[in-house]
Amino acid sequence: MLLALLAEQPAHGYDLIRQLGDRSGGFYAPSPGMIYPALTYLDEAGHAVASRDGNRKCYTLTETGRAHLAARREQADSILRTLARIGGRMADVRDAFAGVDDNCGSETDELHEARHAIRHALRHKRGCTAEESRRIAAILDRATAEILGQS
Repeated sequence: MLLALLAEQPAHGYDLIRQLGDRSGGFYAPSPGMIYPALTYLDEAGHAVASRDGNRKCYTLTETGRAHLAARREQADSILRTLARIGGRMADVRDAFAGVDDNCGSETDELHEARHAIRHALRHKRGCTAEESRRIAAILDRATAEILGQS
């Protein structure tokens, strides 16, 4: 992943952390303790070269790194697409469970509690059987239809 990002443009470690966070919609933001040793390894392996930019290091992909990436481009692109897909799904979930605006009045607390109860129930059912997953999906489909007035 880092080589794929560096192929787009040279970057500091912090920039790479931010880019991965952005691409995953905030789902995955690697720690500095993960990124900087990986960048040191890429530098030592000759896949990237670090240059001083003030107090920070800026990493640039080398020709060796480009060749290494080219041999693994499909895998790197697949990982980045997966991060983007998961980020999109997480954004959908955040939107679905976002707070209701203040125009709803006192019912807001009841709605908040109901959303919280559903989140708790779904967390409790993680890892359930395929049959149970289908049952839960059917319940949620019916609830969605009723909420939208389509029942």
